[in-house]
Amino acid sequence: MTPESAETYTNPVLNADWSDPDVVRVGDDFYLTASSFGRAPGLPLLHSRDLVNWSLVGHALPRLEPAKAYAAPHQDRGVWAPSLRHHAGRFWIFWGDPDHGIFQVNAPDIRGPWTAPHLVKAGKGLIDPCPLWDEESGEAYLAHAWARSRSGIKNRLTGHRMRPDGTGLLDEGKVIVDGDRLPGWFTLEGPKLYRHDGWFWILAPAGSVETGWQGAFRSRGFFGPYEEKVVLEQRDTDVNGPHQGGWVRTASGEDWFLHFQDRGAYGRVVHLQPMTWGTGGWPVLGDDGAPVAEHTRPALPPQPPAGPATDDDFPGGRFGRQWSWAANPRDGWATQHSGDGLRLACVRSADAHDLRVQPNVLTQRLPGDPAVVEVELRLDGEEPGARAGLAVLGDAYRWIGLERGADGTVELVNRFAESVAEAERDADRPRPAPEGRVRLRIEAGPGARCRFSYDLGDGPRPTGQVFAATPWGWIGAQLGLFALAPAGQGQAGAAIFTRFRIGPL
Repeated sequence: MTPESAETYTNPVLNADWSDPDVVRVGDDFYLTASSFGRAPGLPLLHSRDLVNWSLVGHALPRLEPAKAYAAPHQDRGVWAPSLRHHAGRFWIFWGDPDHGIFQVNAPDIRGPWTAPHLVKAGKGLIDPCPLWDEESGEAYLAHAWARSRSGIKNRLTGHRMRPDGTGLLDEGKVIVDGDRLPGWFTLEGPKLYRHDGWFWILAPAGSVETGWQGAFRSRGFFGPYEEKVVLEQRDTDVNGPHQGGWVRTASGEDWFLHFQDRGAYGRVVHLQPMTWGTGGWPVLGDDGAPVAEHTRPALPPQPPAGPATDDDFPGGRFGRQWSWAANPRDGWATQHSGDGLRLACVRSADAHDLRVQPNVLTQRLPGDPAVVEVELRLDGEEPGARAGLAVLGDAYRWIGLERGADGTVELVNRFAESVAEAERDADRPRPAPEGRVRLRIEAGPGARCRFSYDLGDGPRPTGQVFAATPWGWIGAQLGLFALAPAGQGQAGAAIFTRFRIGPL
């Protein structure tokens, strides 16, 4: 949590990887969703009363569809840049899967029940969709961007008329903004649609994730022509690439804009910018178009400090909402029981030497502030080669944990893999762990530089060199818990994780 007073807040308001946020207000409540890529459950749902303090209240997507396509980790696929809206008494989320098309789910309440994913438009490279129900005309529209990696097209936005029930499109679509015709604009994507002051508005980012800016487009008709303006950019601040988010208006009429900043291993953290309407009726974001680091809070009732949960005692073997599997889950990975502690089966795999390809890794986001991560582990797996541990997982990764040797003894091991490596290797020499128990610790310091240590009952001891965390595909580095065993037949035992904690460093 960043320091703040009763009168001000400091950015980022969500200091972890809540990529591509979109936001909506319903009554006195604000709701936010974000990209989840290949993780399950997907489409996280966050709630706030003041736009500053947010809690994770659920997910809209239990499993990714088509299910077989997400049986293994794919952190560059899945749920891209969802849009969250409230219409006709229901919540709606539209998202683009770059390999399959545009999907939507809807629900009467943010906590569900959510409908099964419905394919609105099939095709490759269709990303970042956003619906608009025009209350003035009764028409419904949808705009989306393109992924060149799948379609050969980028830097343009396509618009459609949409069925009012959100189940399909009524035309073949038309390019409504072509970024190639705008001098200096590139990687135009992520459109969010609004109606305001008689105009159709598209708030859309451009310029790429790390260095981009936020654009605003307006037209008297949905299909254009649109005029454009840059409304948020880095300037002389240290907030690189401030863009891609959503506009929300409070009940009293204040306007605010939530967007992300790419912070490498920490992922895309979320900032809150004040928003007004300036000269010529254009939106003004932040401090005259530059992101603010601190600002007066929204004029909303004070709320107690809050943030998405991180700690977990795993009551009854269940895990909290903050956890997601690296791919669609299968029965038997986690077993519920009468006590506390997460019981993970040692899943057999021919690729146990590479955590990046394992779907049965339970992950949560690496905190954006320096932090200490701790968990207790007991290895019950009797199979030689059975292992379990705590990982910092990215394109490169490192883990610390326990492994059963061929002679039946258990050792404390510490292993890593570089981004170009196909298999891990030791980061330090193994050490005997005769009780098969250990408390594991990671100190994640500035720059996501991680120091690993362990306690076998005789006090904490460091192990290995400092590890610099890296992003994983298009997400930030993840904290992971796992249990594995070599390929073979039959059950390979389990591992028990207890008292997972994240605190300030």
